[in-house]
Amino acid sequence: MNRLKGKTAIVTGATAGIGLKTAELLAAEGVHLILTGRREERLQEVKKEFEDRFDVSVQTASFDVQDAEACKTFVDSLSSSIDILVNNAGLAKGTDPVYEASFDDWNTMIDTNMKGLLYLSRLISPQMRERNTGHIINVGSTAGHESYAGGVVYSATKHAVKAITEATKKDLHGTEVRVSMISPGLVETEFSEVRFEGDKEKAANVYKGMKPLVAQDIAEIIVFVANRPAHVNIMDTIIYPVAQSSATMVHRNE
Repeated sequence: MNRLKGKTAIVTGATAGIGLKTAELLAAEGVHLILTGRREERLQEVKKEFEDRFDVSVQTASFDVQDAEACKTFVDSLSSSIDILVNNAGLAKGTDPVYEASFDDWNTMIDTNMKGLLYLSRLISPQMRERNTGHIINVGSTAGHESYAGGVVYSATKHAVKAITEATKKDLHGTEVRVSMISPGLVETEFSEVRFEGDKEKAANVYKGMKPLVAQDIAEIIVFVANRPAHVNIMDTIIYPVAQSSATMVHRNE
């Protein structure tokens, strides 16, 4: 049953990967979209494509979720109520150990993965609470359940997303607003290219000799979570490819 048709969703980080595929699958279900990202030209391409393919409206906003004032300006500009907020924007930078890592990389991850998610949750949740309906879906990671060497701050930010998700649900206790989290393992998107500063060879080696998840796999789960009956709240889902059993246990056919 499609319970999503006619609703309006914000998807952050919607220019590629999980965010883009989630937006596409929501549009296919008849959800009107408000897409955010840092690449204005790409957002306009996605808007045109989705409006041509699907019977939905698509709005776009190009800004960085790290910027609190930009987040406020964006939310102030909204003319419609938001039914679903997909906090997808996030990234990893580097794999250096704690004694060698870059402060700039740490700040970028903290400001995007934690603060950006918090800013939009803070700005959108009041209208959901007032209307007594809505769904906040945070894209976390299995790194939010299990830390690993070389991921000290990325893992910390994703542990924070888990804590934020749980605390947000408790803050909204007694309302009909739902709060969920999706925790993927290895997903082949632009993620590793960003982590390795555009080094495509290093990025490809992350998935070498195994079949990783793809954006479609995670987007389907996000849409499934959003489409549950109003009384059902899925707090978290942990998704690995079959070849992965933990953050560091990956079976490779080499």
